[in-house]
Amino acid sequence: MTERKGTAKVDFLKKIEKEIQQKWKDEGAFEVNASDAASQKSNGKYFATFPYPYMNGRLHLGHTFSLSKCEFAVGFQKLKGKACLFPFGLHCTGMPIKACADKLKREMELYGCPPEFPDEEEEEEEDSKEEEVVIKDKAKGKKSKAAAKTGSSKYQWGIMKSLGLSDEEIVKFSEAEHWLDYFPPLAIQDLKSMGLKIDWRRSFVTTDVNPYYDSFVRWQFLTLRERNKIKFGKRYTIYSPKDGQPCMDHDRQTGEGVGPQEYTLIKMKVVEPYPVKLSGLKGKNIFLVAATLRPETMFGQTNCWVRPDMKYIGFETLNGDIFICTQRAARNMSYQGFTKINGVVPVVKELMGEDILGAPLSAPLTSYKVIYTLPMLTIKEDKGTGVVTSVPSDSPDDIAALRDLKKKQPFRAKYGIKDDMVLPFEPVPVIEIPGYGQLSAPMICDELKIQSQNDREKLVEAKERLYLKGFYEGIMLVAEFKGQKIQDVKKIIQKKMVDNGEAMIYMEPEKQVMSRSADECVVALCDQWYLDYGEETWKKQTHECLKNLETFCEETRRNFEATLDWLQEHACSRTYGLGTRLPWDEQWLIESLSDSTIYMAFYTVAHLLQGGNLRGQGESPMRIRANQMSKEVWDYIFFKTAPFPATKIPKAVLDKLKQEFEFWYPVDLRASGKDLVPNHLSYYLYNHVAMWPNQREKWPVSVRANGHLLLNSEKMSKSTGNFLTLSEAVQKFSADGMRLALADAGDTVEDANFMETMADAGILRLYTWVEWVKEMLANWDSLRSGPADTFNDRVFFSEINAGIMKTEQNYEKMMFKEALKTGFFEFQAAKDKYRELAIEGMHRDLVLQFIESQTLLLAPVCPHMCEHVWALLGKTDSIMKASWPVPGPVDEILIRSSQYLTEAAHDLRLRLKNYMAPAKGKKSNKEVPQKPSHCTIYVAKNYPPWQHITLSVLRRHYQTSGGHLPDNKNNLQ
Repeated sequence: MTERKGTAKVDFLKKIEKEIQQKWKDEGAFEVNASDAASQKSNGKYFATFPYPYMNGRLHLGHTFSLSKCEFAVGFQKLKGKACLFPFGLHCTGMPIKACADKLKREMELYGCPPEFPDEEEEEEEDSKEEEVVIKDKAKGKKSKAAAKTGSSKYQWGIMKSLGLSDEEIVKFSEAEHWLDYFPPLAIQDLKSMGLKIDWRRSFVTTDVNPYYDSFVRWQFLTLRERNKIKFGKRYTIYSPKDGQPCMDHDRQTGEGVGPQEYTLIKMKVVEPYPVKLSGLKGKNIFLVAATLRPETMFGQTNCWVRPDMKYIGFETLNGDIFICTQRAARNMSYQGFTKINGVVPVVKELMGEDILGAPLSAPLTSYKVIYTLPMLTIKEDKGTGVVTSVPSDSPDDIAALRDLKKKQPFRAKYGIKDDMVLPFEPVPVIEIPGYGQLSAPMICDELKIQSQNDREKLVEAKERLYLKGFYEGIMLVAEFKGQKIQDVKKIIQKKMVDNGEAMIYMEPEKQVMSRSADECVVALCDQWYLDYGEETWKKQTHECLKNLETFCEETRRNFEATLDWLQEHACSRTYGLGTRLPWDEQWLIESLSDSTIYMAFYTVAHLLQGGNLRGQGESPMRIRANQMSKEVWDYIFFKTAPFPATKIPKAVLDKLKQEFEFWYPVDLRASGKDLVPNHLSYYLYNHVAMWPNQREKWPVSVRANGHLLLNSEKMSKSTGNFLTLSEAVQKFSADGMRLALADAGDTVEDANFMETMADAGILRLYTWVEWVKEMLANWDSLRSGPADTFNDRVFFSEINAGIMKTEQNYEKMMFKEALKTGFFEFQAAKDKYRELAIEGMHRDLVLQFIESQTLLLAPVCPHMCEHVWALLGKTDSIMKASWPVPGPVDEILIRSSQYLTEAAHDLRLRLKNYMAPAKGKKSNKEVPQKPSHCTIYVAKNYPPWQHITLSVLRRHYQTSGGHLPDNKNNLQ
């Protein structure tokens, strides 16, 4: 975007914002206690929460967009007279912080302090681009935030440098605890700078550094275990066969943060005639097994790929079947229950890929009775099984390779591939993707002019374009899944194939993991504690919770339903990282998706326990020690019928905590990105049902999921520079300028778009509005008084009231972009029209009503400027104590009359312009016409006969059908 000419206007806004934020702090504007709220007889309560962000970096604009939904909703509900609570915690549980700290330690051990790293060219380079686009199943795949947020630097030291830290400061981060000291205060500082309505007394950090939160999580898990929600059994984990134990991050030479990746293992049965090299295995069930991330596409299989020069093996499985794949994949499978002896691969045949080319196969789901094994030259041995199933309708790689074979007869001849193994097989429509049709892969390959399977860069681009769009927007075209979204049926199709014996679940590390003993790790089934989300009674009750949950969007509800249908077990324990230890088995830590499901209940009492001390290590306002918070004490606070415990804590004190919980619960709004629906948000529902099974009034009320945030119509990315932190955005656009652009970015679950041009325009709009208010107040005596009864007065009065009503409806539906449109853009336009048309002058009463209404309508989004204007109006109380404006009557006919006059005047101007300036290119000897001095407008008193008859028929149908217009077929009758 173009450089700004100056910063005077944004500096003006930021100066006001700092003054207003200090005013709110001094007044404790957002600190609210249950006892006070109850005594003030408010119009109910409103409790909003946002998933606490992870503390290994600064908050960015994506975080800010999601939490703005809570912020705007709280601002509106506050104006509606409700007691509002918006608390904010800071998450430190899990592996990422510990892994990063330990990585810094290793780098200093290996390379000195400050480290002197080897030249890049001396190191083994990783592929710069991942050729496989993965749609992460965030509930199963355990790729940690450390892996997701480390940026492009190879070394952790470099990543810390990129944050602007000095060598001396970086050394401190080699201790995990320092991260908890450093980033949480910065997060609070950044959040305060945007003017959030947060009760900071209730803020805290997680993990056992906070004894109160640690006690709370232990209570939760003791309760879940009592209620038989937690089991012990086999779960997938990264494992070192050489060491004979799970390989956690601190045990790894490479691959920190890498977790298991789930695949669907497709079983393609070899049918007669067998290839020569397999003829000795007649009588056995032989399968080529392909690992896919896209089971929903199996309806479109046309062939199977192997690499001619790659080594394969056939090995015997637990039930006597023979699986053909690479040795590496078989090694992984042997630790996942595929073979009779754990870790032993019973090889029955060693093969080259060329030995099985042309083998006929029977593949599940496809409409082709027999497909064939064909050569693909780009298959990698370090990923998957070395066997690839081909779906050319939806895979750019597959259509490119298939076209190569079809076009190049010598290529087929080289590998002994007959024409009837290739030429009859055409792509099968399986999925429709908006913009790419029913055969997306052929279309995008044509669009990018991909000539062969060797056009690797173009193929990577093609996959990136298709796969994410396909996952979120693709619609199935086949079988009983026709018309359903991919994200809703992916797991269901996988389960169906597994249940039918056509596929199996297979895991391998997301990327190579090497242990400190130089052993390449596998994924193994190891004993772990897990939450049994598949248990039928629990699942059924969670469905009941979902049935009454407000999701604001049907797509969000469908995503919840699909998740609850397939969700089974979730491992809740780890041996490495930060967090709370399992109370009954302290070798295990509770992982980060499991200690974050009901902490909203902790918010209700945190201020009384911790008093705003993030670590809970100061003096408790209620003089309660953390070691006094026994399970029975927590039960008494959170469970309505629990008896008073044996404790030295006075009953009056515990009753105060109990009162806070009873007043604020349930959570009225949980706002989050849509990517958390399949994991955190579903676990949130499950755990509330488990903890309060007989108190449905404590179950969540609503969940508002939003799409990802684009920046200037492009994906946010540090590597491309298209990235903004929260602090950068506030500095660049002011808090209210940023907030206005966030509200305008989007309301749906589709991707939203933060436009810097919109933020800049917002700065100008806000500045102009404040200046206009000051001008009106300065010239108050010159404004018209007396009766406000002119045509334009009455129109403006109705438009103000209509704007209030529409904006209230939009805020109620959490449609903030629409609320901004009706409550600011259109509202301002109505004022501008009134100012322009009211030749007799604007009426002071209407100007005052407009300013007050505008201030209140915009306050949830831009509270600083609205607080400032509120003070300019002479209001002694903060706008945070004001009420939503009560609209007067709306005369729709009057508004439509005004619109008609405006449109008629516009039409006359256009006619006059065209009359005075004839169209170019027409030769004419006529003189330029004289400008008309007046115009005659003819107004029909009655509709033409044909319109009168039509309206009469429609009116009759409308009245007899209960207020519904008939369809065209009935109209014709």
